[in-house]
Amino acid sequence: MLPATFKLCAGISYRHLHNMTGLKRRAAVAIAQELNKCVFNRPGPSKWINQVRRRSSLLSSRLEEKVFGEAEMSYIKQGEEALQKSLKILGDQDGWKTETMVDNGDKVLSKVLPDVGKVFRLEVVVDQPMGCLYSELVEKMEQMGNWNPNVKEIKILQKIGKDTVITHETAAATPGNIVGPRDFVSVRCSKRRGSTCVLAGMSTAYAGMPEQKGVIRAENGPTCMILRPLTGDPSQTKLTWLLSIDLKGWLPKTLINQVLSQTQVDFANHLRKHLSHTPAVSC
Repeated sequence: MLPATFKLCAGISYRHLHNMTGLKRRAAVAIAQELNKCVFNRPGPSKWINQVRRRSSLLSSRLEEKVFGEAEMSYIKQGEEALQKSLKILGDQDGWKTETMVDNGDKVLSKVLPDVGKVFRLEVVVDQPMGCLYSELVEKMEQMGNWNPNVKEIKILQKIGKDTVITHETAAATPGNIVGPRDFVSVRCSKRRGSTCVLAGMSTAYAGMPEQKGVIRAENGPTCMILRPLTGDPSQTKLTWLLSIDLKGWLPKTLINQVLSQTQVDFANHLRKHLSHTPAVSC
């Protein structure tokens, strides 16, 4: 079967077959299926199988790219960039300082990065399985304003493929209106890596959502949340939230730092409270 598959792949190289997108897709899928069979039927994949698997993966990704327009591909790449930058920041354990420590173990750390500024890192354990958190933070994203008082509204402006969305978020007014109305336009992507889920994002430009009168367009990113089952107890989830925001306007840095670290602590409390009232079957 594998030689026949390569004949199919070779066939699409002829000029008169260049535009047969469906044939290209079938070739890519067939190669992947046959190579997987080879992997499972032999003690270990040989060098050439690994090489071809990489090439077939590249071919598949290129075929998928053709489904999207130039603007859509730009947003997808921005989401990937936010994810990679966030993981790089979180991967560096040096230089983090404690901002807030709560009795229940929740903590907010911070560090200053040359090209980004001050970033905040929330680390908490939530007494719910990862699937529940993923459902609330990704699948029910637009409902976040119903349980998080710091969020007035989140609206999905555009979905791009299965992993990327463009969102408009309006922040709720702070007590005493210390921080005036702010909104964000962001590109967000979600990826699963084994038992870990990463939700990343950053600010972007979107023609369909220009700046609103009386509202300051703030910027965020790179930012991300990492969800993974707690070691030894998969019924609980370790949540890490990297927050990087430029609120714009004339605000003292001390005030901004206080607001952002408290926002993260409040988020964990509101999330727990909401999940405690969420039926288990909905997770």
